[in-house]
Amino acid sequence: MALHFLKSVVFLFLFLFYGLANGRILLWPSIGISIFGFIPTIYVDQSGFAQFQKIQAAIDSIPTNNSHWVCIFIRPGLYQEQLTIPLDKPFIYLKGSDVKNTIVMWDSHDSLITSPTFSSFAENIVVEKLNFTNSYNYPPMNKKNPMKPALATMVSGDKTSFYDCAFSGIQDTLLDDNGKHYFKQCTIEGAMDFIFGNGQSIYEDCTILVNAGLVSENYGGYITAQGRSHPNDASAFVFKNCKVIGTGKTLLGRAWRAYARVLFYKTSLSNIIVPRGWDAWSYKGHENQLTFSEAECDGLGADTSKRVKWEKKLSKDMVESLTDLSFINTDNWINDQPVILLS
Repeated sequence: MALHFLKSVVFLFLFLFYGLANGRILLWPSIGISIFGFIPTIYVDQSGFAQFQKIQAAIDSIPTNNSHWVCIFIRPGLYQEQLTIPLDKPFIYLKGSDVKNTIVMWDSHDSLITSPTFSSFAENIVVEKLNFTNSYNYPPMNKKNPMKPALATMVSGDKTSFYDCAFSGIQDTLLDDNGKHYFKQCTIEGAMDFIFGNGQSIYEDCTILVNAGLVSENYGGYITAQGRSHPNDASAFVFKNCKVIGTGKTLLGRAWRAYARVLFYKTSLSNIIVPRGWDAWSYKGHENQLTFSEAECDGLGADTSKRVKWEKKLSKDMVESLTDLSFINTDNWINDQPVILLS
């Protein structure tokens, strides 16, 4: 009994110390009081000095149809496991210690459903400071496997946000599948269609790291493959105040579905961007249905004079409506999640 109490005291001290030492404040938005006394916290530590040594075991311990926020705090380490948050487990806050040394890694490929290192189906999920890696063909210099779909993450649940996370892969790294999502200060790495899906998402202050040097120079890489399939579908990928860097040559995106919609706004584009910018893929002849656009971008790759003629020039009002947080925060769900103030 005494040992259990001592462990609990140590866990609380480490959690508090970590937050303060990194200049971070975690607040409950409605009352402005420290989160630690109000959100139950489960600890994961590979050393065994915690309730769980595996992240999935901690997720499994949360009751189905949970209706209150639960934090899973993950100590540094390489967690070689495949994670799934099922549809019936909302209100989970996955918090890593540090994105550089809290890594979840799995090695699988081909299937979009079974290959992701991390799959999230529930709504109201917050993830912070975790690196999700699919090691099938990553890191690129150490792998001889042929390039195939090998997902690091699939996000299918509504109202999901990622803060200071990393997604590492080569082809189909991040399946932004469905729902409203917010990515803040994240790094997404890949070469081929590595941000794809039908999500209604804003990527803000993110780094898009391209490894297109792995792809044939004549073929090039693709950053996005957006999946909007109907003109009334609200989905879009919006990149706001991001930076695109890397190696090789890449296009900004190609159309995965007939009404694909992508906007790069106030984003720094390096010289790896192929001048034509975009590809209609299977929808050649139907380019008028596609909404691929850039607004107020800079950098050596931001010259739009040689872009495809069908690139959309959006109105100021449309740009503002897509880039404002209200585009995804339709019912204030971001405000109702645990507030994370990034230093």
